[in-house]
Amino acid sequence: MRIRAAVAEGQSQPLVIKELELDEPRDGEVLVRLVATGICQTDAHAWHQRIPVGLPLVLGHEGAGIVEKVGASVDSLKPGDHVVLSFQSCGRCEACLSGHPAYCDQAFAANFSGARLDGTRGLRRTETSGGDVNSHFFGQSSFATHALTSVSNTVKVTQDAPLEVLAPLGCGLQTGAGAVMNSFALPAGATIAVLGVGAVGFGALMAARVAGAAKIIAVDVHAERLSLAEELGATHVIDARHKDVAAAIREIVPRGSDFVLDTTGRPELLGHAVASLASMGQVGLVAGGSPEAAVPAAELALGKSVAGIVQGDARPQEFIPYLIELFQSGDFPIDRLVRFYDFDDINTAFADAARGDVIKPVLRFAGPVG
Repeated sequence: MRIRAAVAEGQSQPLVIKELELDEPRDGEVLVRLVATGICQTDAHAWHQRIPVGLPLVLGHEGAGIVEKVGASVDSLKPGDHVVLSFQSCGRCEACLSGHPAYCDQAFAANFSGARLDGTRGLRRTETSGGDVNSHFFGQSSFATHALTSVSNTVKVTQDAPLEVLAPLGCGLQTGAGAVMNSFALPAGATIAVLGVGAVGFGALMAARVAGAAKIIAVDVHAERLSLAEELGATHVIDARHKDVAAAIREIVPRGSDFVLDTTGRPELLGHAVASLASMGQVGLVAGGSPEAAVPAAELALGKSVAGIVQGDARPQEFIPYLIELFQSGDFPIDRLVRFYDFDDINTAFADAARGDVIKPVLRFAGPVG
């Protein structure tokens, strides 16, 4: 079938919306018509080649839409179902079978190879231009009017919640909330500092409020975001432009914070994160970090630990519906973070996000929702 998709033709070159051809769904695949898709920092990293992916490529990995067709052996989804799309996993390795698909043994191939796990591609240029286009980004490539997904990364959701608001749950918000609820298993009464309140950071602080944290400390350099953080659950805020972060956290919590989540990946903040920990405290890193960042072993005395966190160690089929329940009850107000853009304005949305003008840009596609 013919679809419209935003193609990254070259490193950092403007995305170009083109007509492409998409396969019919194969065994185990699902054809989804996109209603909306979030823009995530990982899309920008791949586009600018900070993540080694092949170009040309159709990016996008926070899709939400409606099932149009299903392939053979798909019995858990049917045409008309509303779905949110998340990360891809193989479903067969030890990590997947033990309930940790975010740490799948084939995670890079499944999400960043530009192809299915068998090496084939379901997206190509039309007969006039010819050639395959890298796709299947996070098992979806949702910067397009339609996407081929799999049962494992296609989550059926309630039809009484707006798909355009639910789209960011597939990655950024799931990562932040999952880091708190799954990776940290943050107990009621604990303290947490969140370094960077973008989409991931807001997901974390809203989840910490739901979990009953005693103190939730938001750290950022944008005054507007810190103000919103106070409205959405932060008990304290720190402007990192004007304060020593570790010292400021210890002014609030003299013994140190039980948990610190660094969403920034900035090497200088890793030292602050560890220095602000209480004994037996945990630092979680969700942004990959920098090769320059290092923690001397002596700094990890008293049981302190630092660990990378992928996708909040979430099982999307369970966790995304739970986050939707929280949203519908008013406890996870993701609608406060979103700014909508028409699909054709994708480059404007990326530019606004890069300047920090918007927390979570969401692209909307023309056409009926139901």
